[in-house]
Amino acid sequence: MNGIMSLSRPDKKAARKQSLKEYWAGIRYAGHVITHPFDGFWDLAHENKGNVAAATTYLVLFLLTYVLKLMYTSFQFISAPIQYINVFERSGSLLLPFLVLCFANWALTTLFDGKGRFKDIYIAMCYALVPYILIQLPLIFVSNIITFDEESFYTVLMTFSLVWCLFLAFVALQQVHDYSPGKTIVFIIATILGACVVIFLVLVFFSLLSDAIGFFVSLYREIAFRLN
Repeated sequence: MNGIMSLSRPDKKAARKQSLKEYWAGIRYAGHVITHPFDGFWDLAHENKGNVAAATTYLVLFLLTYVLKLMYTSFQFISAPIQYINVFERSGSLLLPFLVLCFANWALTTLFDGKGRFKDIYIAMCYALVPYILIQLPLIFVSNIITFDEESFYTVLMTFSLVWCLFLAFVALQQVHDYSPGKTIVFIIATILGACVVIFLVLVFFSLLSDAIGFFVSLYREIAFRLN
């Protein structure tokens, strides 16, 4: 028994070490993806170069950057009532649409003969957010040391980060599903429409659920009132 336990502990330690090694490899691979998107996203989806843990790290950093931008960007460049900012609400306003878009994209793969799994789509889209983090996080500091007359510098960099992210997202979907550029455009439009349908159905479901709960609560109160 002691021999088995002594063997299992090194195995667990080695497995943990290997997982950590793969995680950091996935983190570092983002540099290759954003500079060589066509090869990077292809290898990301078909050669398993990335991993969910690294992708989720970049998604969390993206949400954190967005919240910090609202809270600490100079008032000259952004007008956000800091005292009313709810961190979780602001993060959810980006996280939920992001996950819905990934789900809608995956749900339409069968219709469009896509090759990507939900895992592949999620990882690729998270890696496409990296330029936003790399550019907009330093811009928070920059906004507090430049004047309003230098707004064009700030605006150009901010716009560049968004355009870069959109370009990477386009290439990501093209490479993950092995589509042509034209089919990718059609697929993205269908994904956006599909996401709108999903959001509409979810809102309808919760609206009906709220009405049903309200009805049963009112019914219970009426019965309790008559019994008393």
